[in-house]
Amino acid sequence: MTPVPPWSVLVLCAVMLVAAAAAACESPPKAASPAAPAQTLPAASSQPGGRLTESITIRAESFELELAADEPSRTRGLMGRTEINPTGGMLFIFDDDADRSFWMANCVIDIDIAFVNSHGVVTASHEMKAERPRGEDEPLMQYEARLASYASRRPAQFAIELKAGSIRRLGLKAGQQIKADWKRIGKLAK
Repeated sequence: MTPVPPWSVLVLCAVMLVAAAAAACESPPKAASPAAPAQTLPAASSQPGGRLTESITIRAESFELELAADEPSRTRGLMGRTEINPTGGMLFIFDDDADRSFWMANCVIDIDIAFVNSHGVVTASHEMKAERPRGEDEPLMQYEARLASYASRRPAQFAIELKAGSIRRLGLKAGQQIKADWKRIGKLAK
Protein backbone atom coordinates (compact mmCIF):
# COMPACT_ATOMS: atom_id res chain seq x y z
CA MET A 1 0.00 0.00 0.00
CA THR A 2 1.35 3.42 -0.94
CA PRO A 3 0.45 6.17 1.52
CA VAL A 4 -1.40 9.16 0.22
CA PRO A 5 0.96 12.18 0.07
CA PRO A 6 -0.07 14.89 2.58
CA TRP A 7 -0.60 17.48 -0.17
CA SER A 8 -3.16 15.19 -1.82
CA VAL A 9 -5.44 15.62 1.19
CA LEU A 10 -5.64 19.34 0.41
CA VAL A 11 -6.39 18.58 -3.24
CA LEU A 12 -9.05 16.02 -2.22
CA CYS A 13 -10.70 18.50 0.15
CA ALA A 14 -10.76 21.17 -2.57
CA VAL A 15 -12.25 18.72 -5.10
CA MET A 16 -14.90 17.60 -2.61
CA LEU A 17 -15.89 21.20 -1.85
CA VAL A 18 -16.14 22.07 -5.56
CA ALA A 19 -18.15 18.90 -6.26
CA ALA A 20 -20.52 19.62 -3.39
CA ALA A 21 -21.01 23.19 -4.56
CA ALA A 22 -21.60 22.04 -8.14
CA ALA A 23 -24.11 19.42 -7.01
CA ALA A 24 -26.02 22.04 -5.04
CA CYS A 25 -26.15 24.28 -8.11
CA GLU A 26 -27.19 21.66 -10.67
CA SER A 27 -30.18 22.52 -12.73
CA PRO A 28 -33.07 20.04 -12.81
CA PRO A 29 -32.86 17.44 -15.59
CA LYS A 30 -34.50 18.38 -18.86
CA ALA A 31 -37.54 16.45 -19.99
CA ALA A 32 -36.90 14.01 -22.82
CA SER A 33 -37.78 15.23 -26.25
CA PRO A 34 -40.95 13.57 -27.61
CA ALA A 35 -38.98 12.54 -30.71
CA ALA A 36 -36.26 10.84 -28.65
CA PRO A 37 -37.11 7.43 -27.17
CA ALA A 38 -36.72 7.29 -23.41
CA GLN A 39 -33.75 5.28 -22.17
CA THR A 40 -34.97 2.36 -20.09
CA LEU A 41 -32.82 1.13 -17.24
CA PRO A 42 -34.29 -1.52 -14.99
CA ALA A 43 -35.08 0.22 -11.71
CA ALA A 44 -33.04 -0.69 -8.69
CA SER A 45 -34.99 -1.96 -5.71
CA SER A 46 -36.05 0.54 -3.07
CA GLN A 47 -35.50 -0.21 0.61
CA PRO A 48 -37.13 1.34 3.67
CA GLY A 49 -35.78 4.85 4.14
CA GLY A 50 -35.77 5.44 0.38
CA ARG A 51 -32.38 3.81 -0.23
CA LEU A 52 -31.96 2.28 -3.67
CA THR A 53 -30.33 -1.15 -3.79
CA GLU A 54 -28.95 -3.59 -6.32
CA SER A 55 -28.86 -7.37 -5.91
CA ILE A 56 -25.40 -8.75 -6.66
CA THR A 57 -24.24 -12.35 -6.37
CA ILE A 58 -20.65 -12.81 -5.28
CA ARG A 59 -19.26 -16.36 -5.28
CA ALA A 60 -22.77 -17.89 -5.01
CA GLU A 61 -23.89 -15.57 -2.17
CA SER A 62 -26.53 -12.89 -2.74
CA PHE A 63 -26.08 -9.38 -1.42
CA GLU A 64 -28.52 -6.46 -1.42
CA LEU A 65 -26.21 -3.46 -1.81
CA GLU A 66 -27.19 0.17 -1.23
CA LEU A 67 -26.31 2.33 -4.22
CA ALA A 68 -23.89 5.23 -3.96
CA ALA A 69 -24.24 6.57 -7.49
CA ASP A 70 -23.84 10.34 -7.01
CA GLU A 71 -21.13 12.46 -5.40
CA PRO A 72 -22.93 13.14 -2.09
CA SER A 73 -23.77 9.46 -1.50
CA ARG A 74 -20.28 8.33 -2.57
CA THR A 75 -18.71 10.87 -0.19
CA ARG A 76 -20.97 9.82 2.69
CA GLY A 77 -20.62 6.08 2.03
CA LEU A 78 -21.03 4.02 5.19
CA MET A 79 -19.77 6.76 7.53
CA GLY A 80 -21.19 6.50 11.01
CA ARG A 81 -22.80 3.09 10.50
CA THR A 82 -22.51 0.85 13.54
CA GLU A 83 -23.29 -2.36 11.68
CA ILE A 84 -23.62 -3.83 8.20
CA ASN A 85 -26.10 -6.60 7.49
CA PRO A 86 -24.27 -9.86 6.61
CA THR A 87 -25.98 -9.82 3.19
CA GLY A 88 -25.84 -6.03 2.82
CA GLY A 89 -23.28 -3.39 2.03
CA MET A 90 -22.81 -0.60 -0.48
CA LEU A 91 -22.08 -0.46 -4.21
CA PHE A 92 -20.20 2.70 -5.26
CA ILE A 93 -20.82 3.52 -8.92
CA PHE A 94 -18.53 5.88 -10.87
CA ASP A 95 -18.71 7.12 -14.48
CA ASP A 96 -15.71 5.14 -15.72
CA ASP A 97 -12.73 3.00 -14.89
CA ALA A 98 -10.09 5.03 -13.04
CA ASP A 99 -7.59 4.61 -10.24
CA ARG A 100 -9.61 4.81 -7.01
CA SER A 101 -8.68 5.15 -3.37
CA PHE A 102 -10.88 4.93 -0.27
CA TRP A 103 -10.27 5.76 3.37
CA MET A 104 -12.12 5.16 6.63
CA ALA A 105 -12.98 8.76 7.61
CA ASN A 106 -15.69 8.76 10.29
CA CYS A 107 -16.18 4.99 9.99
CA VAL A 108 -16.63 3.31 13.36
CA ILE A 109 -16.58 -0.34 12.23
CA ASP A 110 -14.23 -2.43 10.09
CA ILE A 111 -15.36 -2.73 6.44
CA ASP A 112 -14.21 -4.97 3.58
CA ILE A 113 -13.87 -3.48 0.11
CA ALA A 114 -13.50 -4.94 -3.38
CA PHE A 115 -12.73 -2.71 -6.35
CA VAL A 116 -14.29 -3.93 -9.61
CA ASN A 117 -13.65 -2.74 -13.17
CA SER A 118 -16.29 -2.14 -15.84
CA HIS A 119 -16.05 -5.82 -16.94
CA GLY A 120 -16.74 -7.15 -13.43
CA VAL A 121 -13.15 -8.15 -12.68
CA VAL A 122 -11.92 -7.54 -9.13
CA THR A 123 -8.85 -5.27 -9.28
CA ALA A 124 -8.10 -5.30 -5.52
CA SER A 125 -9.68 -6.15 -2.20
CA HIS A 126 -8.88 -4.92 1.29
CA GLU A 127 -9.92 -5.48 4.89
CA MET A 128 -10.23 -1.85 6.03
CA LYS A 129 -9.85 -1.22 9.74
CA ALA A 130 -11.83 1.41 11.64
CA GLU A 131 -9.64 4.40 12.48
CA ARG A 132 -9.32 6.14 15.81
CA PRO A 133 -11.96 8.91 15.79
CA ARG A 134 -10.88 12.47 15.19
CA GLY A 135 -9.72 14.01 18.43
CA GLU A 136 -11.64 16.94 19.87
CA ASP A 137 -8.63 19.24 19.37
CA GLU A 138 -7.31 17.47 16.25
CA PRO A 139 -7.32 19.64 13.12
CA LEU A 140 -9.27 18.14 10.21
CA MET A 141 -6.23 18.12 7.92
CA GLN A 142 -4.17 16.28 10.54
CA TYR A 143 -6.96 13.72 11.04
CA GLU A 144 -7.31 13.09 7.30
CA ALA A 145 -3.54 12.87 6.81
CA ARG A 146 -3.27 10.00 9.32
CA LEU A 147 -5.97 7.86 7.69
CA ALA A 148 -4.86 4.75 5.78
CA SER A 149 -5.61 4.72 2.06
CA TYR A 150 -6.92 1.64 0.23
CA ALA A 151 -6.24 1.68 -3.53
CA SER A 152 -7.86 -0.08 -6.47
CA ARG A 153 -4.35 -0.92 -7.80
CA ARG A 154 -5.80 -0.86 -11.32
CA PRO A 155 -8.56 1.25 -12.87
CA ALA A 156 -11.99 0.40 -11.40
CA GLN A 157 -15.50 1.75 -12.00
CA PHE A 158 -17.09 0.20 -8.93
CA ALA A 159 -16.31 -0.44 -5.28
CA ILE A 160 -18.25 -2.89 -3.13
CA GLU A 161 -18.17 -2.46 0.64
CA LEU A 162 -19.25 -5.44 2.76
CA LYS A 163 -19.39 -6.49 6.38
CA ALA A 164 -15.90 -7.13 7.80
CA GLY A 165 -14.76 -10.70 7.21
CA SER A 166 -16.79 -11.14 4.02
CA ILE A 167 -13.85 -10.87 1.59
CA ARG A 168 -11.92 -13.59 3.42
CA ARG A 169 -15.01 -15.81 3.87
CA LEU A 170 -15.86 -15.51 0.16
CA GLY A 171 -12.25 -16.08 -0.88
CA LEU A 172 -12.52 -12.99 -3.12
CA LYS A 173 -9.25 -12.04 -4.82
CA ALA A 174 -7.97 -9.76 -7.56
CA GLY A 175 -8.57 -11.21 -11.02
CA GLN A 176 -11.81 -12.98 -10.10
CA GLN A 177 -15.01 -12.15 -11.97
CA ILE A 178 -18.24 -10.95 -10.35
CA LYS A 179 -21.09 -11.54 -12.78
CA ALA A 180 -23.65 -8.75 -13.04
CA ASP A 181 -25.02 -6.40 -15.69
CA TRP A 182 -22.15 -3.96 -15.08
CA LYS A 183 -22.92 -1.96 -18.23
CA ARG A 184 -26.46 -1.21 -16.98
CA ILE A 185 -25.28 -0.56 -13.44
CA GLY A 186 -22.58 1.81 -14.69
CA LYS A 187 -25.25 3.94 -16.38
CA LEU A 188 -26.73 4.68 -12.93
CA ALA A 189 -23.73 6.90 -12.08
CA LYS A 190 -24.60 10.58 -11.74
